[in-house]
Amino acid sequence: MTLRELAAACQGEIVATPGAAVAVHAAYASDLLSDVMGHAPPESVLITVQNHVNTIAVCTLADIRAVLICHGRGIPDDMLAAARREGVALLRTPLDQFHAACRLAALA
Repeated sequence: MTLRELAAACQGEIVATPGAAVAVHAAYASDLLSDVMGHAPPESVLITVQNHVNTIAVCTLADIRAVLICHGRGIPDDMLAAARREGVALLRTPLDQFHAACRLAALA
């Protein structure tokens, strides 16, 4: 799915994008970054409330293409800068993780 499809499904907004048409092929919901490193599929979107720069570092290591921040949490400047630098898309949704994951599953 594209970032636009992802954002539309989750009532979300795209905060940062690497520019090229980013597509994700899976989703993974977790707030435990060690779990994400060990189990998230590559080319996926991470559904989380972890809104800090370490989340972007984990995405880079795990080949995660996008992060969907839930509960409408803010995106700190250092996280936004890291996402842009590393080419990780950032999105934000007012939904909780469960409902965001359900909406994305409906697109599969």
